Amino acid sequence: MVRIVYSADVHGSEEVWLKFLNSWKEFKADILMMNGDLTGKKIIPIVDMGDGTWRTPYIFEREWVLRTEEEIKEMERKIRFAGMYPWRCTYDEVMEMAKDPKKQEKLFDEIVVKEMERWMKLVEEKVPPHVRVIVNPGNDDSFVVDDVIKACERVEYPLGRVVYLDDVHPMISCEWVNPTPWQSPREEPEHKLEKRLEKIFKMVDDYTNLVCNIHCPPYDSTIDLAPRLDKDKRPILVGGHPIMEPVGSKAVRKMIEKYQPLLGLHAHIHESPGEIYIGRTLCINPGSEYDRGIFRAYIIDLEPEGIKRYWRVYG
Repeated sequence: MVRIVYSADVHGSEEVWLKFLNSWKEFKADILMMNGDLTGKKIIPIVDMGDGTWRTPYIFEREWVLRTEEEIKEMERKIRFAGMYPWRCTYDEVMEMAKDPKKQEKLFDEIVVKEMERWMKLVEEKVPPHVRVIVNPGNDDSFVVDDVIKACERVEYPLGRVVYLDDVHPMISCEWVNPTPWQSPREEPEHKLEKRLEKIFKMVDDYTNLVCNIHCPPYDSTIDLAPRLDKDKRPILVGGHPIMEPVGSKAVRKMIEKYQPLLGLHAHIHESPGEIYIGRTLCINPGSEYDRGIFRAYIIDLEPEGIKRYWRVYG
């Protein structure tokens, strides 16, 4: 038997990442698996004011004036735990950066690479060698993260190849999704996604024991429900509650119905944790509450005969 801790959509939250890395102890895992989205979305300047103080923009319900290295490091820790990236800079640097979107993009990629390298070192520090760690980017992740993951000897990068979870369970992976309102780096029209998935499924000959690590959930599967948005990308409310609608991929659903793999590991839609069978295929989505520092995952026990048991955890 092989036991997997499966999670996703950490979105830069170092608090959740550390819980993920430490989860092998609690669940006696053989494999830790993180299915994108890995990176955060925002940089928080910590600005050297030149008078012995450092200041932040409004964050955590106030502006902060920091006076010691210990205070700065604690602020950096809080920012990282909240899924954002600290940036020490001068007042002139932050003003110059505010005027140039191209410099902002370059800085963001540089910081993402630096922080991902930190996370890969945390894997080496926190997870013993006998526990496998499998990590791939998701649709929200810039392409700069791929080489960072590949460079870490302790982490397996599953995209573009077949990974065997044990002697009988091959796994294929895909991080791309159907179009979203946010135009993320790895999304494409359904017809292109279908062609991409066909090529990936053709990497194996037998689908009986196949595990599909596909970031996007299948369309209209109950694990792909998200709030309907208005033209300003705000949730549409009725009676104070959001209207939910399926936003998963029709191409993903078509491939699952066609090939009927053993297991579909999905993510992407934070609001729809759960599981559902599509034919013989068990499809699961752990959901995400990274913004609250909550770790969500599924524990899955695989045996040569199939899925022995699975259950959802959070904390």
